[in-house]
Amino acid sequence: MISVGAVVGVTLVALGMVLTPGPNMMYLVSRSIAQGRRAGFTSLGGVAAGFLVYLALAATGLSVVFSAVPALYTAVKLAGAAYLAWLAWQAVRPGGVSVFAPVELEPDSSRRLFGMGLMTNLLNPKAAIMYASLIPQFVDVRAGHLVAQAFLLGGVQIGVSLLVNAGIVAAAGAIAVFLAKRPAWLRVQRYVTGSLLGLIAVKLATDKARPSAI
Repeated sequence: MISVGAVVGVTLVALGMVLTPGPNMMYLVSRSIAQGRRAGFTSLGGVAAGFLVYLALAATGLSVVFSAVPALYTAVKLAGAAYLAWLAWQAVRPGGVSVFAPVELEPDSSRRLFGMGLMTNLLNPKAAIMYASLIPQFVDVRAGHLVAQAFLLGGVQIGVSLLVNAGIVAAAGAIAVFLAKRPAWLRVQRYVTGSLLGLIAVKLATDKARPSAI
């Protein structure tokens, strides 16, 4: 039903996006360092639920709405770019903190951790744009079963994201300890993160592409 090329394409896009520091990574790392791996994996469950919400919306017509109301798509895109630009500034501003720097956080219940992971992903502009405009590009109209294709390709993206994020959650503590002993590396990581977020924000704000309807 879906081609190998489509699977490879979605996999590469998903890898590129999940490896770029953003709201999901920042939240998962902070919780894993402050409250342990179990809290990190619980939070990751909420992030996964957020992906499923976006996938369901996209497969049942989110991109159609954005195509029919270009102003709404533009507003979402610019809001996402502004949010990423703010995150970039928070990383590079004087006194900014690395995503891997230990911070004091109050322990939260599993329900709250899951809910916060869900909301973090639902408010993540990268997730919204990916499902509204990128996934539809890999759907083959000639093959039929468009909604099924969308769900299968979305499943590929979710699988890639969960695998990578699970690795980040598992390694967050060790990475934090390693970087804590090397302050210069913490600064480098902070500026690299800020630069990447800034570049994504600019690309998002200047991209003239419109979503294709599934």
